[in-house]
Amino acid sequence: MGYLIYPMSEMEIKMNVIEGGVTAPKGYTAAGVACGIKKNNSKDLAIVCSEDNAVASGVFTTNVVKGHSLQVSMEHIKNGIARAIVINSGNANACVGETGYKDAKEITALTAELLHCEPEDILVNSTGVIGSKLNMPSVRSGIRSAVNVLSKDGNTDAQEAIMTTDLLKKEVAVEIEIQGETVRIGGMAKGSGMIHPNMATMIGIITTDANISRSLLDKALKTCVKSTFNRVSVDGDTSVCDSVFVLANGFADNDAIVKDDYEYSKFVDALMFVCTYLARLMAKDGEGATKLVEIIVDGAADEADAYKAVSAVAKSPLVKTAIFGEDANWGRIITATGYSGASFDPNLTDIQIGNILVCRNGTAVDFDEAAAKQVLKQREITIKINLKKGKVSDRMWTCDFSYDYVKINGSYRS
Repeated sequence: MGYLIYPMSEMEIKMNVIEGGVTAPKGYTAAGVACGIKKNNSKDLAIVCSEDNAVASGVFTTNVVKGHSLQVSMEHIKNGIARAIVINSGNANACVGETGYKDAKEITALTAELLHCEPEDILVNSTGVIGSKLNMPSVRSGIRSAVNVLSKDGNTDAQEAIMTTDLLKKEVAVEIEIQGETVRIGGMAKGSGMIHPNMATMIGIITTDANISRSLLDKALKTCVKSTFNRVSVDGDTSVCDSVFVLANGFADNDAIVKDDYEYSKFVDALMFVCTYLARLMAKDGEGATKLVEIIVDGAADEADAYKAVSAVAKSPLVKTAIFGEDANWGRIITATGYSGASFDPNLTDIQIGNILVCRNGTAVDFDEAAAKQVLKQREITIKINLKKGKVSDRMWTCDFSYDYVKINGSYRS
């Protein structure tokens, strides 16, 4: 797809954006099949598989309620190794009692038998309606079918199979050079609604052929998730089945990344690009969304205040409806900042919509309403809030609230 130069602190790395998603790195195959979980015969079961066991790490929803499939994955990933990930859509396998946990364990056992590995080497997740039991005969059939068609070209089918209300496919891959070897990182994700940190109704699968220690892979994932997947808000809700997994199988044959050094930094920057790309697509694909909105808070006293402010504005229904209506109602922005819990002086606060200053030192300024409306007509919009309290910044991606958001969520189960 082409090379890009990506800044990394005071250095630059050459990164090539390529095709292939999760199967772009060496040693990975994938599949997505329709097994009958969804009513419309759409693809609903995906498998992403490494040819050999891979170093594995994951991050999970902070919701106290956790789906049964997620619980099993949280147990299995403790050994730091995984061979494959199985995801079904259309049914969350959550809040159904002991049956849900047993079903998730059966999924890992059957997949392990077919792939000739241990059940603990299989990760599993589910997404969809909460409170309904899995149709296990269909799931068993789907697993067998998916294993039979695992291929290097199965990335897009797998991506489609994890979608629920998503309209946009979300996959990307890059390659970089580490220690003289070509290293690839691929990713896919789903997420369109019920999204807000920390984690939301989203599933992310990242694969790499890098040779990297488990501790540094875990550190890299948490670093990247914090400023990407955990900086997306569609509607202020978080769900119970949500995770991001990363597998690293070492097939690139680079010398092992075992130190927090220049080579590790290059890996982190490439992983950050993949996570950022996917996270932005989630906000852009927000249920009923017509606009992708980036909220930036500058000048906060500390990280906590920056996050409180940006989060409150990003999930404010009044801000999001004003953006949908293309109304430069900055009063809603400063109001949300004010109730966020962040410590700041409203008499110092500046607000910009696009490149138009609409508020200076907490007071209205004369601005061209027609020009502001033209900014708000764009598909991608940036809102900047400067608290002038310190030097800390934060950012969150969100979207507008349209009429379709209510329609989609009012009839979700039907």
